[in-house]
Amino acid sequence: MNATAELAFMTPASRPPPVGLSHPEKVLWPDEGYSKLDLAKFYLRVFPKLAPFVRDRLLALERCPEGLRGECFFQKEKPAGLPEDTPTRRILHQKGFTNYVVGGRRETQTALANLGCIAVHVWSSRARAPRKPDWICFDLDPASGRFADTIGAALLVRDALEALKLTSFPKTSGGKGLHVFVPIRSGPDADDVLRFAQRLGVRLAAAFPDQLTVEARLRDRGKRVYLDPFRNAFAQTVVAPYSVRCRPGAPVSTPLAWSEVKPGLDPDRFTMGNFEKRLARQDPWEGFFQSRQSFTAPNSALARL
Repeated sequence: MNATAELAFMTPASRPPPVGLSHPEKVLWPDEGYSKLDLAKFYLRVFPKLAPFVRDRLLALERCPEGLRGECFFQKEKPAGLPEDTPTRRILHQKGFTNYVVGGRRETQTALANLGCIAVHVWSSRARAPRKPDWICFDLDPASGRFADTIGAALLVRDALEALKLTSFPKTSGGKGLHVFVPIRSGPDADDVLRFAQRLGVRLAAAFPDQLTVEARLRDRGKRVYLDPFRNAFAQTVVAPYSVRCRPGAPVSTPLAWSEVKPGLDPDRFTMGNFEKRLARQDPWEGFFQSRQSFTAPNSALARL
């Protein structure tokens, strides 16, 4: 099946194709033939699912103008070429101010695709309260490169969170890792959330030293899965659910049910070209934001251990 036929679902008949794309025919994935137009159509198709995770959030832009043929780079400052009315939020950092793009509009998402922004990276907080996260993220990175190792690590994280009476939601990263999200009520400062994630990571690595590690240096991780807490630090980002990655096959960072996190799960099967099948299923993250939990009691319980 050619790319045009395979991706026909991406623009419903009731909605016109995205406009304002320069060189829409530019191929970003040479092996699959997926173009910039295909990318823009995909984001329009999944936008109802993506929107809750980018709305009113500051974005970091992973731009890959030439797709897999070229180099990628991160950009935090609003780039030239976006519409003048693109929402932004000015944030003061140690080196000065940065004008971040704020997500949540279809027009913004299409304009970002036009600039070769393939993956969407988001803050854990809303633009209106940048130091107040409304989720905790555990980023699981297998030093072995084996996704199978990540599955076992994710289940250990889930069990530890359940022991603290916290409900969690897993998703593929679009690579060999998994992300575990915990929706929380906005209130605690980013520094408090980071300390919680670090503390839990240390406890888990001590309990399962052959499987898990909190060693930041690659050479010290061995073949263990790294529990990265730093997605929770102020101004740090994580790839959003439903985001495409600039990797062979055009994989999508895909929300999962915990029942799917088991041996045999293949993250490479969720791609831009076949994602319609996934959209036809019940959303495993339905009610995510309605599941926001108090952070105070679990944090206090962990601190006492």
